[in-house]
Amino acid sequence: MSESANASAEATVLAYLRAYVTPDMSERRALLDQCWAEDGVYQDPNTRLEGRTNIESFHQRLPGATFNMASGVDEHHGMLRFRWTMLGADGTAQVEGFDIGELDAAGRLKRITGFFGPFPPPPATWDRQFVDQRE
Repeated sequence: MSESANASAEATVLAYLRAYVTPDMSERRALLDQCWAEDGVYQDPNTRLEGRTNIESFHQRLPGATFNMASGVDEHHGMLRFRWTMLGADGTAQVEGFDIGELDAAGRLKRITGFFGPFPPPPATWDRQFVDQRE
């Protein structure tokens, strides 16, 4: 991955997160136009939205909430991933998670799939030779 490709992916992700926390609808729309494909798809365990989705419901459900990046943006072959923490209006961590994204030819997000919380532990029924035994 080139340094410029990663910088572009980082700028796209930061515009995407800014859109979530920008209270002004016209500013939010400009950010989404910059970073989100017209036919983009967002999905997480609770939601699936298509198109340049309006994210007003986030502001209505969680007024004052914001996001902090918990990692850099890892990108290759048009795919990316990054960790984040959602903070409540009082600044306390509410949810941690990570997103996997896919970029279109213009470098905009055409898909984001979000996951919440830590990874689940391997089931006890799995063959132990395939499970990391380090503590």
